[in-house]
Amino acid sequence: MIEFFDLFGGIGGFRYGLDHSKNRYKCVGYCDFSKQATACYNYNFNEQHEPTDARTIDTNILPDFDMLCGGFPCQSFSLAGKRRGFDDTRGTVFYEIARIAKDKRPRILFLENVKGLLYHDKGNTFSTILCTLGELGYELQFIVYNTRKEGRLPQNRERLFIIGNIGNGCPRKILPFGEDDTRNICARDKPQTEGKWFPETVSCIDHNYWKGGSTRSMIVQPILTPYRLKKRQNGRRIKEDGEPMFTLTSQDIHGVYIDKSIIRRLTPVECERLQGFPDNWTKYGKKGNDVIEFSDTWRYKMIGNSVTTTVISYIGDRIL
Repeated sequence: MIEFFDLFGGIGGFRYGLDHSKNRYKCVGYCDFSKQATACYNYNFNEQHEPTDARTIDTNILPDFDMLCGGFPCQSFSLAGKRRGFDDTRGTVFYEIARIAKDKRPRILFLENVKGLLYHDKGNTFSTILCTLGELGYELQFIVYNTRKEGRLPQNRERLFIIGNIGNGCPRKILPFGEDDTRNICARDKPQTEGKWFPETVSCIDHNYWKGGSTRSMIVQPILTPYRLKKRQNGRRIKEDGEPMFTLTSQDIHGVYIDKSIIRRLTPVECERLQGFPDNWTKYGKKGNDVIEFSDTWRYKMIGNSVTTTVISYIGDRIL
């Protein structure tokens, strides 16, 4: 059995993926700064963690573990953001990974970040990360996986994975696998509509985003998400029904065509499926003995910030 520490654990994407791996894993610790993500994690795993800043972790009181997992904060490196990297305090959180690895000496590192990390500052940022881990004695391999192929889910989500090992902790070579999967993730058979239709008028199904769960008609350009009428930097955020989805982000700006005149936003359940979670994984949280229900806004944010669990499972299958 491989015991691991779930650093920057969020809503539990690493843990859920490893729990469903062919190998046996046991989580012996968790850390995340977000109150909402921690509450969601507590509810789903029936535990009692407090939101914790990784920079405050005292390694002297941490249990020993074989593997350190971490999808460290990616906003600073993402192609969807400003890509400030180490100039932003969130970028330097990487050094908490190095600090914990240095003090606890886990034989395996299992890290995740955005593809943009490879190119940040002409590759200098990634080079610094590799050199830092190399100085700690880790042999490293890394690869970019796409959820659409390696995760076998209909989402175009490319993520960088880094595997480090000391001694006999070397995993087998990680290889691409699988074909595109267009499994059905749609949570509604038909969109709800109301009123009359006019040219370039679409119906957005908000899944309780609007109070009372009603629908709202809006006039938008056909290629734009209903909540973003102005042109977005990253281009089209709408997919034809049946197409693999764009990369989910922490913003709720993703939509699908139902037919030539109707666009609706993806529901939280559909987004959970695109990340390999069970339905309603992010619906509830636990704070102390109290169960809370999250708004759709928070559900989108937590899902977009998580890892794709099926990719984690696949890599977990290959770690020895």
